[in-house]
This record gives sequence, C-alpha cells and structure tokens, in this order.
Amino acid sequence: MRLLVSVTNRVEALRAVEGGAHIIDVKNPKEGSFGANFPWIIREVRKVVPNSLEMSATIGDLPNLPGTASLAALGAAVSGADYIKVGLFGVKTKPEAVNLMEKVCTAVEEYNRPSKVIAAGYADFKVAGCLNPLSLPEVAHEAGAHGVLVDVKAKKSGGLFDFLKDSELRELVDKSHRYGLTVALAGSLDVGDVERVFTLGADIIGVRRAVCRGKDRLRGTVQREAVREFIKKINALESVRP
Repeated sequence: MRLLVSVTNRVEALRAVEGGAHIIDVKNPKEGSFGANFPWIIREVRKVVPNSLEMSATIGDLPNLPGTASLAALGAAVSGADYIKVGLFGVKTKPEAVNLMEKVCTAVEEYNRPSKVIAAGYADFKVAGCLNPLSLPEVAHEAGAHGVLVDVKAKKSGGLFDFLKDSELRELVDKSHRYGLTVALAGSLDVGDVERVFTLGADIIGVRRAVCRGKDRLRGTVQREAVREFIKKINALESVRP
C-alpha cells in the first residue's frame, strides 16, 4: 500500500518527500475536499518532486459541467500531474457521472500524456446530496478512468469509517480490482487507521489533516515526522504481507 500526502505548496511537498510519501498530491483544501490549486503551484511542486515519485492533483468539487471538468483536467495534465482526481460533487446519477468522467478522460487522453484519471466520491454522500461512492467502480470502468477514491466532503462531520461500513468498502475495493482499477481511501484518517485500510485491500491511503501541525488541514502545515510515522506503519504491514 502506498501513502498519498496532500500538500498546498512546494515547501509542504518537500517535507512530504523527505518523510517518505509515495505520492505527492496538490490540492487547495480551502476550496473543498478536492479543491483545485493553481496551475503554477502544481508546476512548482512538480519541479521539486523527484521523477521517481508520482504526483497527483485535484481539480475541484465539481458541478455537473463536463466542459468545465474537461478543461480543468487538461490544465492539471499540462501542469504535470500523473493522477488527476475528479470530485464528483454535482452529479446526482450514475449516467451523469459516467458522462462527465468520459469527457474528462477524453480531454486527458488527447493531450497524449500518461496521466491517470481518478473518479472521486464522498463517503458522506447522503448529507452532501451527491452520488453514492459505492457506484464509483462501475462509473470509472464505463468511462475509461484508471481508479477510484473515496473521501469525506464535510470533514467536521466525521471520517471515512463514520459513514461507510468495512463491508461496503471491501466490496468497493474488490469490485474495483476486478475492473483493474486503483483504489484510494481517505477522509480524516489517522495512523491508527492504516492497518484497517490495509486490511480492506486499498492500494493507496490518502492523508492531510493527520500529518499537519496541530492536525489542522487548513491552517496547519505538513510535518515530515508525521509522514514518517505513516510510512513506518505501512512498511511494517507490507513486511508481513502474505
């Protein structure tokens, strides 16, 4: 399992790299769970992240506007993102989600860069009024995306496991893997959740709050030692993987 650390600038990115993170994720949490950062910030981060590490970028808690989403995704690809995370906030149905994701995938593929598109949903979908994330595997598969991510929209309301059962998440992971999709789980997760996410079979665990000073995702900054704690836990689990 790999660790994705969400950062807001090049300084945080360097700390995440020094802490051993496997994927550096550029976002702007002030604009939401999948808030998009500026193209120049993504490029600045790409410059300081070693080529051996992958970089992802969020493109927003998106409305149901496929054209807007496609243009945002293209911007992330041009800026150097290896993974492009699409927050499916404004879509309400599976057909709407597939349509938006298809347009995003087409925009990225036509740029002819090996960027991977990730369909991202919200565990607290009932409160947020958006798509049930358990439908993400089918959405991503039908649209030609490369993976799925489940996060939490309203962080103050709870974490991933407050909204979805382990059995539901395991089903999502298994179904995604049958389609050949990468699976990432996030949503106010702490070091104590690493083993649980690992046991569910996720490929990636995503964090920000837990590795920020004071565990403040908005005003705190990423701390390398906090990142190292996650890496130590993941390495320990990987060392005894059957």
